[in-house]
Amino acid sequence: MNWRDKFTNFMYGRYGVDQLSRFMLIIIFVLCILSMFFRTQILSLLIFLLIILTYYRMFSRNIYKRAAENEKYLQLAGRFKRKTGTNTYHHQSSQQKKYYKYFKCPGCSQKIRIPKGHGKIEIKCPKCNTKFIRKS
Repeated sequence: MNWRDKFTNFMYGRYGVDQLSRFMLIIIFVLCILSMFFRTQILSLLIFLLIILTYYRMFSRNIYKRAAENEKYLQLAGRFKRKTGTNTYHHQSSQQKKYYKYFKCPGCSQKIRIPKGHGKIEIKCPKCNTKFIRKS
C-alpha cells in the first residue's frame, strides 16, 4: 500500500479543504510574512492558533458543521464582493470552458457563449442585435 492510498484511507469520512480553509491558509501565509518584520508573541500565537484551527477543520469528521461554516463564509464573502464590485462574472464549469468561448457584446456588454472550433464567425447579440466578428 503506497502513501497515497494510506492518505486516502485516512481522509475518508473527513471534511478536507474548502474555500474557508484556503482563505485561512492565505491569512496564515500573510501573517507569517508579517512576523518576519514584526517579532511579537501575539502574532506568533495568532499564527499558531489559526494553523491548529485550519487543520482541525480539515481533519474533522463533522462534515455538516464544517459545510455550514463554509456556507456562512461564502455568504459573507459574497456580500463583500457585491459591495466592492469585484464580482464580475459567474464561474463557468470547466466542461463548458472546454467546448465554448465567451464574448462580451461591444454594444451592450451582454455575455455571449459561442461553440469553439468554427473559425472566424459573425456573432449577433441576442439582446441588442449588434453584429461583430470573433474567432471561435
